[in-house]
Amino acid sequence: MSPLKPRAARRVAIIGGARIPFARSDGPYATASNQEMLTAALDGLVERYDLQEPGAVGEFVAGAVLKHARDFNLARETVLGSKLDARTPAYDIQQACGTGLQAVIAAANKIALGQTESAIAGGADTASDAPLGVNDRLRRILLEARRAKSAGGRLKALARIRPSHLIPDIPRNAEPRTGLSMGEHAAVTARAWGISREAQDELAAASHQRLAAAYERGFFQDLVIPFRDLARDQNLRPGSTTAELAALKPVFGLDGPNPTMTAGNSTPLTDGAATVLLASEEWAEARGLEPLAYLTAYRTAAVDFVAGDVAGGEDGLLMAPAYAVPRMLERAGLGVEDFDLVEIHEAFASQVLATLAAWEKRGLAPVDRARLNVAGSSLATGHPFAATGARIVATLAALLAERDAPGRGLISVCAAGGQGVTAVLERN
Repeated sequence: MSPLKPRAARRVAIIGGARIPFARSDGPYATASNQEMLTAALDGLVERYDLQEPGAVGEFVAGAVLKHARDFNLARETVLGSKLDARTPAYDIQQACGTGLQAVIAAANKIALGQTESAIAGGADTASDAPLGVNDRLRRILLEARRAKSAGGRLKALARIRPSHLIPDIPRNAEPRTGLSMGEHAAVTARAWGISREAQDELAAASHQRLAAAYERGFFQDLVIPFRDLARDQNLRPGSTTAELAALKPVFGLDGPNPTMTAGNSTPLTDGAATVLLASEEWAEARGLEPLAYLTAYRTAAVDFVAGDVAGGEDGLLMAPAYAVPRMLERAGLGVEDFDLVEIHEAFASQVLATLAAWEKRGLAPVDRARLNVAGSSLATGHPFAATGARIVATLAALLAERDAPGRGLISVCAAGGQGVTAVLERN
Protein backbone atom coordinates (compact mmCIF):
# COMPACT_ATOMS: atom_id res chain seq x y z
CA MET A 1 0.00 0.00 0.00
CA SER A 2 1.47 3.34 -1.03
CA PRO A 3 1.80 6.02 1.69
CA LEU A 4 -0.48 9.05 1.71
CA LYS A 5 1.10 12.00 -0.02
CA PRO A 6 1.20 15.21 2.05
CA ARG A 7 -0.96 18.03 0.70
CA ALA A 8 0.49 21.45 0.07
CA ALA A 9 -0.40 23.95 2.75
CA ARG A 10 -3.40 26.12 1.87
CA ARG A 11 -4.03 29.74 2.69
CA VAL A 12 -6.21 30.24 5.75
CA ALA A 13 -8.84 32.94 5.44
CA ILE A 14 -10.27 34.92 8.34
CA ILE A 15 -13.93 35.42 7.48
CA GLY A 16 -15.12 37.37 10.50
CA GLY A 17 -15.54 37.47 14.24
CA ALA A 18 -18.13 37.97 16.94
CA ARG A 19 -17.77 38.81 20.61
CA ILE A 20 -19.88 40.06 23.43
CA PRO A 21 -18.99 43.42 25.00
CA PHE A 22 -16.39 42.95 27.71
CA ALA A 23 -17.50 43.81 31.26
CA ARG A 24 -15.67 44.58 34.48
CA SER A 25 -15.73 41.70 36.94
CA ASP A 26 -18.58 41.58 39.45
CA GLY A 27 -20.64 43.74 37.11
CA PRO A 28 -23.28 42.93 34.46
CA TYR A 29 -21.90 39.43 33.86
CA ALA A 30 -21.37 38.52 37.52
CA THR A 31 -23.70 35.52 37.22
CA ALA A 32 -22.75 34.54 33.65
CA SER A 33 -20.68 31.39 33.23
CA ASN A 34 -17.89 30.83 30.73
CA GLN A 35 -20.24 28.58 28.78
CA GLU A 36 -23.06 31.12 28.69
CA MET A 37 -20.78 33.92 27.46
CA LEU A 38 -19.01 31.73 24.91
CA THR A 39 -22.35 30.43 23.63
CA ALA A 40 -23.59 33.99 23.13
CA ALA A 41 -20.49 34.89 21.11
CA LEU A 42 -20.69 31.67 19.10
CA ASP A 43 -24.39 32.11 18.36
CA GLY A 44 -23.71 35.64 17.15
CA LEU A 45 -21.17 34.29 14.68
CA VAL A 46 -23.43 31.44 13.56
CA GLU A 47 -26.32 33.79 12.89
CA ARG A 48 -24.22 36.39 11.11
CA TYR A 49 -22.73 33.89 8.67
CA ASP A 50 -25.71 31.51 8.44
CA LEU A 51 -23.89 28.47 9.82
CA GLN A 52 -26.84 26.58 11.29
CA GLU A 53 -27.07 23.73 8.78
CA PRO A 54 -25.44 20.34 9.44
CA GLY A 55 -21.75 20.22 8.64
CA ALA A 56 -21.43 23.96 8.08
CA VAL A 57 -18.37 24.18 10.35
CA GLY A 58 -15.72 21.50 10.60
CA GLU A 59 -14.58 22.13 14.15
CA PHE A 60 -14.79 24.43 17.17
CA VAL A 61 -11.76 25.06 19.38
CA ALA A 62 -11.81 27.35 22.39
CA GLY A 63 -10.73 27.61 26.00
CA ALA A 64 -10.78 29.46 29.29
CA VAL A 65 -8.11 30.18 31.88
CA LEU A 66 -10.32 30.31 34.97
CA LYS A 67 -12.29 27.07 34.71
CA HIS A 68 -14.67 25.25 37.02
CA ALA A 69 -14.74 21.47 37.08
CA ARG A 70 -17.95 21.77 35.08
CA ASP A 71 -15.94 23.46 32.31
CA PHE A 72 -13.77 20.41 31.69
CA ASN A 73 -15.29 20.05 28.21
CA LEU A 74 -16.13 23.72 27.69
CA ALA A 75 -15.89 23.90 23.89
CA ARG A 76 -18.01 20.81 23.27
CA GLU A 77 -20.64 21.79 25.84
CA THR A 78 -20.80 25.23 24.25
CA VAL A 79 -21.52 23.65 20.85
CA LEU A 80 -24.27 21.48 22.36
CA GLY A 81 -25.94 24.56 23.84
CA SER A 82 -25.54 26.72 20.74
CA LYS A 83 -27.16 27.12 17.32
CA LEU A 84 -24.23 25.32 15.68
CA ASP A 85 -24.85 21.77 14.50
CA ALA A 86 -24.57 19.46 17.53
CA ARG A 87 -22.43 17.07 15.47
CA THR A 88 -19.63 19.65 15.21
CA PRO A 89 -16.48 18.31 16.94
CA ALA A 90 -14.96 20.57 19.58
CA TYR A 91 -12.05 20.61 22.00
CA ASP A 92 -10.48 22.84 24.62
CA ILE A 93 -7.11 24.58 24.55
CA GLN A 94 -5.34 26.74 27.13
CA GLN A 95 -2.20 28.87 27.14
CA ALA A 96 -3.03 31.58 29.66
CA CYS A 97 -3.59 34.96 27.96
CA GLY A 98 -2.47 33.46 24.65
CA THR A 99 -5.36 30.97 24.61
CA GLY A 100 -7.53 32.80 22.08
CA LEU A 101 -4.70 33.25 19.58
CA GLN A 102 -3.49 29.68 20.08
CA ALA A 103 -7.04 28.49 19.37
CA VAL A 104 -6.95 30.43 16.09
CA ILE A 105 -3.58 28.88 15.23
CA ALA A 106 -4.80 25.36 16.05
CA ALA A 107 -7.85 25.78 13.82
CA ALA A 108 -5.77 27.35 11.06
CA ASN A 109 -3.30 24.47 11.02
CA LYS A 110 -6.05 21.94 10.26
CA ILE A 111 -7.44 24.12 7.49
CA ALA A 112 -3.96 24.66 6.01
CA LEU A 113 -3.34 20.90 5.98
CA GLY A 114 -6.67 20.14 4.36
CA GLN A 115 -8.06 18.31 7.39
CA THR A 116 -11.09 20.60 7.51
CA GLU A 117 -12.56 23.34 5.37
CA SER A 118 -13.75 25.65 8.14
CA ALA A 119 -13.41 26.12 11.87
CA ILE A 120 -14.34 28.51 14.65
CA ALA A 121 -11.85 29.48 17.34
CA GLY A 122 -12.32 31.51 20.48
CA GLY A 123 -12.20 31.82 24.21
CA ALA A 124 -14.03 33.05 27.29
CA ASP A 125 -13.18 34.00 30.84
CA THR A 126 -15.03 35.25 33.87
CA ALA A 127 -13.19 36.78 36.79
CA SER A 128 -16.57 37.21 38.52
CA ASP A 129 -17.33 33.49 38.63
CA ALA A 130 -13.80 32.33 39.43
CA PRO A 131 -13.67 28.76 40.80
CA LEU A 132 -13.19 28.40 44.55
CA GLY A 133 -11.17 25.33 45.46
CA VAL A 134 -11.72 23.15 48.47
CA ASN A 135 -9.18 23.85 51.20
CA ASP A 136 -6.37 21.39 50.53
CA ARG A 137 -6.31 20.11 54.13
CA LEU A 138 -10.04 19.43 53.93
CA ARG A 139 -9.61 17.76 50.57
CA ARG A 140 -7.03 15.35 51.99
CA ILE A 141 -9.29 14.47 54.91
CA LEU A 142 -12.25 13.83 52.62
CA LEU A 143 -10.16 11.59 50.38
CA GLU A 144 -8.91 9.67 53.39
CA ALA A 145 -12.51 9.22 54.57
CA ARG A 146 -13.49 7.95 51.14
CA ARG A 147 -10.69 5.37 51.20
CA ALA A 148 -11.57 4.14 54.67
CA LYS A 149 -12.82 0.52 54.78
CA SER A 150 -15.32 0.99 57.60
CA ALA A 151 -17.77 3.51 59.01
CA GLY A 152 -15.50 3.88 62.02
CA GLY A 153 -12.56 4.71 59.83
CA ARG A 154 -14.59 7.31 57.96
CA LEU A 155 -15.76 8.94 61.19
CA LYS A 156 -12.20 8.97 62.54
CA ALA A 157 -11.00 10.84 59.47
CA LEU A 158 -13.89 13.30 59.44
CA ALA A 159 -13.40 14.04 63.13
CA ARG A 160 -10.15 15.83 62.23
CA ILE A 161 -12.00 18.57 60.30
CA ARG A 162 -11.51 21.98 61.90
CA PRO A 163 -13.23 25.33 61.17
CA SER A 164 -10.10 26.61 59.43
CA HIS A 165 -10.40 23.76 56.92
CA LEU A 166 -13.67 25.27 55.65
CA ILE A 167 -11.94 28.36 54.27
CA PRO A 168 -11.86 27.92 50.46
CA ASP A 169 -8.80 28.30 48.29
CA ILE A 170 -9.38 31.47 46.30
CA PRO A 171 -7.58 31.80 42.93
CA ARG A 172 -4.64 34.19 43.14
CA ASN A 173 -3.28 36.36 40.38
CA ALA A 174 0.24 35.23 41.13
CA GLU A 175 2.88 33.11 39.45
CA PRO A 176 3.38 29.83 41.36
CA ARG A 177 7.15 29.97 40.86
CA THR A 178 7.64 33.47 42.23
CA GLY A 179 4.54 34.35 44.23
CA LEU A 180 4.42 37.71 42.46
CA SER A 181 1.31 38.95 40.68
CA MET A 182 1.45 39.77 36.99
CA GLY A 183 1.33 43.46 37.90
CA GLU A 184 4.30 43.14 40.25
CA HIS A 185 6.27 41.32 37.56
CA ALA A 186 5.38 44.08 35.08
CA ALA A 187 6.57 46.68 37.59
CA VAL A 188 9.98 44.99 37.73
CA THR A 189 10.17 45.12 33.93
CA ALA A 190 9.02 48.75 33.86
CA ARG A 191 11.88 49.76 36.19
CA ALA A 192 14.40 47.71 34.21
CA TRP A 193 13.45 49.44 30.95
CA GLY A 194 12.98 52.88 32.49
CA ILE A 195 9.36 53.18 31.36
CA SER A 196 7.98 56.51 32.55
CA ARG A 197 4.59 57.14 34.15
CA GLU A 198 3.82 59.81 31.54
CA ALA A 199 4.41 57.43 28.63
CA GLN A 200 2.18 54.79 30.21
CA ASP A 201 -0.66 57.23 30.81
CA GLU A 202 -0.40 58.57 27.26
CA LEU A 203 -0.73 55.07 25.84
CA ALA A 204 -3.67 54.26 28.12
CA ALA A 205 -5.54 57.45 27.23
CA ALA A 206 -4.97 56.81 23.52
CA SER A 207 -6.40 53.29 23.89
CA HIS A 208 -9.66 54.63 25.33
CA GLN A 209 -9.90 57.47 22.82
CA ARG A 210 -9.29 55.20 19.85
CA LEU A 211 -11.75 52.55 21.03
CA ALA A 212 -14.40 55.23 21.55
CA ALA A 213 -13.78 56.63 18.07
CA ALA A 214 -14.06 53.16 16.55
CA TYR A 215 -17.43 52.62 18.22
CA GLU A 216 -18.64 56.04 17.09
CA ARG A 217 -17.87 55.37 13.44
CA GLY A 218 -19.64 52.00 13.59
CA PHE A 219 -16.53 49.86 13.22
CA PHE A 220 -17.72 47.28 15.77
CA GLN A 221 -21.20 46.90 14.30
CA ASP A 222 -20.27 43.56 12.72
CA LEU A 223 -18.00 42.40 15.54
CA VAL A 224 -19.80 43.01 18.85
CA ILE A 225 -23.00 41.21 19.89
CA PRO A 226 -25.07 42.89 22.66
CA PHE A 227 -25.32 40.76 25.79
CA ARG A 228 -27.09 41.32 29.10
CA ASP A 229 -27.98 44.92 28.29
CA LEU A 230 -24.42 45.83 27.27
CA ALA A 231 -23.75 47.07 23.74
CA ARG A 232 -20.24 48.45 24.34
CA ASP A 233 -17.25 47.45 26.43
CA GLN A 234 -18.02 48.53 29.98
CA ASN A 235 -14.45 49.51 30.78
CA LEU A 236 -14.38 52.13 28.00
CA ARG A 237 -13.86 55.70 29.24
CA PRO A 238 -14.26 57.87 26.09
CA GLY A 239 -13.11 61.04 27.80
CA SER A 240 -9.92 59.61 29.29
CA THR A 241 -7.04 62.07 29.35
CA THR A 242 -3.47 61.88 30.53
CA ALA A 243 -4.28 64.54 33.13
CA GLU A 244 -7.02 62.38 34.66
CA LEU A 245 -4.85 59.29 34.62
CA ALA A 246 -1.97 61.21 36.22
CA ALA A 247 -4.11 61.75 39.32
CA LEU A 248 -4.38 58.01 40.07
CA LYS A 249 -2.22 56.43 42.73
CA PRO A 250 0.24 53.65 41.85
CA VAL A 251 -0.92 50.13 42.71
CA PHE A 252 2.05 48.00 41.57
CA GLY A 253 5.77 48.29 42.31
CA LEU A 254 5.17 49.99 45.65
CA ASP A 255 8.21 48.22 47.12
CA GLY A 256 10.53 50.17 44.79
CA PRO A 257 11.31 53.82 44.11
CA ASN A 258 8.94 55.95 42.01
CA PRO A 259 6.22 53.39 41.19
CA THR A 260 4.48 54.17 37.90
CA MET A 261 1.77 51.54 37.38
CA THR A 262 -1.82 52.48 38.28
CA ALA A 263 -5.28 51.02 37.78
CA GLY A 264 -5.59 53.40 34.84
CA ASN A 265 -2.60 52.12 32.88
CA SER A 266 -3.24 48.45 33.76
CA THR A 267 -6.07 46.21 32.55
CA PRO A 268 -8.90 45.46 34.99
CA LEU A 269 -10.27 42.01 35.82
CA THR A 270 -12.80 41.36 33.08
CA ASP A 271 -15.55 39.00 31.90
CA GLY A 272 -16.21 38.25 28.23
CA ALA A 273 -15.99 35.92 25.23
CA ALA A 274 -14.91 36.14 21.58
CA THR A 275 -14.96 33.94 18.48
CA VAL A 276 -13.40 33.94 14.98
CA LEU A 277 -14.47 32.12 11.81
CA LEU A 278 -11.65 30.71 9.66
CA ALA A 279 -11.88 28.80 6.40
CA SER A 280 -10.20 27.70 3.21
CA GLU A 281 -10.51 29.97 0.19
CA GLU A 282 -12.65 27.35 -1.53
CA TRP A 283 -15.12 27.21 1.38
CA ALA A 284 -15.40 30.99 1.45
CA GLU A 285 -15.90 31.24 -2.30
CA ALA A 286 -18.60 28.56 -2.27
CA ARG A 287 -20.54 30.57 0.31
CA GLY A 288 -19.99 33.91 -1.37
CA LEU A 289 -17.94 35.25 1.55
CA GLU A 290 -15.00 37.58 1.03
CA PRO A 291 -12.15 36.95 3.47
CA LEU A 292 -11.20 39.90 5.62
CA ALA A 293 -7.56 38.78 5.71
CA TYR A 294 -5.33 35.71 5.77
CA LEU A 295 -3.31 34.23 8.62
CA THR A 296 0.14 33.77 7.10
CA ALA A 297 2.63 33.32 9.95
CA TYR A 298 2.75 32.66 13.67
CA ARG A 299 5.32 32.01 16.36
CA THR A 300 5.44 31.31 20.08
CA ALA A 301 8.23 31.81 22.59
CA ALA A 302 8.91 31.58 26.31
CA VAL A 303 11.35 33.23 28.71
CA ASP A 304 12.91 32.09 31.97
CA PHE A 305 11.29 34.67 34.22
CA VAL A 306 12.49 32.85 37.34
CA ALA A 307 16.24 32.48 36.79
CA GLY A 308 16.79 34.39 33.56
CA ASP A 309 17.83 38.00 33.01
CA VAL A 310 14.83 39.39 34.86
CA ALA A 311 16.44 42.37 36.58
CA GLY A 312 17.91 43.45 33.25
CA GLY A 313 14.48 43.38 31.67
CA GLU A 314 15.25 40.80 29.01
CA ASP A 315 13.35 37.90 30.56
CA GLY A 316 10.53 39.60 32.41
CA LEU A 317 7.32 37.61 32.80
CA LEU A 318 5.59 39.34 29.87
CA MET A 319 8.58 39.75 27.56
CA ALA A 320 8.41 36.57 25.45
CA PRO A 321 7.04 38.50 22.41
CA ALA A 322 10.35 40.38 22.40
CA TYR A 323 11.86 37.08 21.24
CA ALA A 324 8.94 35.61 19.26
CA VAL A 325 8.36 38.55 16.92
CA PRO A 326 11.97 39.01 15.70
CA ARG A 327 12.24 35.25 15.07
CA MET A 328 8.92 35.19 13.20
CA LEU A 329 9.80 38.21 11.07
CA GLU A 330 13.27 36.87 10.25
CA ARG A 331 11.77 33.62 9.01
CA ALA A 332 9.16 35.51 6.97
CA GLY A 333 11.73 37.93 5.56
CA LEU A 334 9.85 40.93 6.97
CA GLY A 335 10.62 43.96 9.09
CA VAL A 336 8.38 46.07 11.30
CA GLU A 337 8.36 48.71 8.56
CA ASP A 338 6.50 46.20 6.34
CA PHE A 339 3.39 46.34 8.55
CA ASP A 340 0.53 48.76 8.09
CA LEU A 341 -0.99 47.92 11.47
CA VAL A 342 0.40 46.56 14.73
CA GLU A 343 -1.72 45.05 17.50
CA ILE A 344 -0.01 44.55 20.87
CA HIS A 345 -2.13 43.17 23.70
CA GLU A 346 -2.16 45.83 26.42
CA ALA A 347 -1.91 43.79 29.60
CA PHE A 348 -0.18 46.87 31.01
CA ALA A 349 0.91 50.05 29.28
CA SER A 350 4.41 49.49 30.67
CA GLN A 351 4.58 46.02 29.11
CA VAL A 352 3.66 47.41 25.66
CA LEU A 353 6.33 50.09 25.91
CA ALA A 354 8.95 47.63 27.16
CA THR A 355 8.14 45.29 24.27
CA LEU A 356 8.56 48.11 21.75
CA ALA A 357 11.91 49.03 23.30
CA ALA A 358 13.05 45.40 23.25
CA TRP A 359 12.18 45.03 19.57
CA GLU A 360 14.32 48.04 18.75
CA LYS A 361 17.16 46.66 20.87
CA ARG A 362 16.99 43.50 18.79
CA GLY A 363 17.35 45.47 15.57
CA LEU A 364 13.75 46.01 14.51
CA ALA A 365 12.64 49.41 13.29
CA PRO A 366 10.60 51.60 15.64
CA VAL A 367 6.84 51.05 15.46
CA ASP A 368 4.95 54.03 14.10
CA ARG A 369 2.55 54.89 16.95
CA ALA A 370 -0.07 55.94 14.41
CA ARG A 371 -0.23 52.28 13.35
CA LEU A 372 -0.32 50.81 16.87
CA ASN A 373 -3.66 49.59 18.30
CA VAL A 374 -5.56 52.01 16.10
CA ALA A 375 -8.98 50.90 17.41
CA GLY A 376 -7.89 50.69 21.03
CA SER A 377 -6.92 47.53 22.84
CA SER A 378 -7.02 45.78 26.21
CA LEU A 379 -6.50 48.86 28.39
CA ALA A 380 -9.82 50.16 27.06
CA THR A 381 -11.73 46.98 26.19
CA GLY A 382 -10.66 44.99 29.22
CA HIS A 383 -9.00 41.59 29.18
CA PRO A 384 -10.99 38.35 29.68
CA PHE A 385 -7.86 36.21 29.50
CA ALA A 386 -8.78 33.53 26.93
CA ALA A 387 -10.96 35.86 24.85
CA THR A 388 -8.35 38.51 24.08
CA GLY A 389 -6.52 36.71 21.27
CA ALA A 390 -9.71 36.07 19.33
CA ARG A 391 -10.78 39.68 19.85
CA ILE A 392 -7.50 40.95 18.45
CA VAL A 393 -7.53 38.63 15.40
CA ALA A 394 -11.06 39.64 14.43
CA THR A 395 -10.37 43.33 15.05
CA LEU A 396 -7.15 43.39 13.04
CA ALA A 397 -8.68 41.45 10.14
CA ALA A 398 -11.57 43.91 10.02
CA LEU A 399 -9.18 46.87 10.16
CA LEU A 400 -7.19 45.49 7.22
CA ALA A 401 -10.39 44.92 5.24
CA GLU A 402 -11.62 48.42 6.05
CA ARG A 403 -8.57 49.89 4.34
CA ASP A 404 -9.71 48.21 1.09
CA ALA A 405 -6.12 47.78 -0.06
CA PRO A 406 -3.33 45.25 0.27
CA GLY A 407 -1.93 45.37 3.77
CA ARG A 408 -0.24 43.50 6.55
CA GLY A 409 -0.82 43.39 10.32
CA LEU A 410 1.28 42.15 13.24
CA ILE A 411 -0.15 40.60 16.43
CA SER A 412 1.74 40.27 19.73
CA VAL A 413 0.21 38.71 22.84
CA CYS A 414 2.07 38.18 26.11
CA ALA A 415 0.91 35.48 28.52
CA ALA A 416 1.37 34.27 32.07
CA GLY A 417 4.10 31.72 32.63
CA GLY A 418 6.57 33.82 30.65
CA GLN A 419 5.07 32.99 27.25
CA GLY A 420 4.20 34.88 24.09
CA VAL A 421 2.07 34.16 21.01
CA THR A 422 2.48 36.20 17.85
CA ALA A 423 1.06 36.16 14.33
CA VAL A 424 0.89 37.92 10.97
CA LEU A 425 -2.29 38.73 9.05
CA GLU A 426 -2.28 39.82 5.41
CA ARG A 427 -4.80 41.13 2.91
CA ASN A 428 -4.04 41.09 -0.79
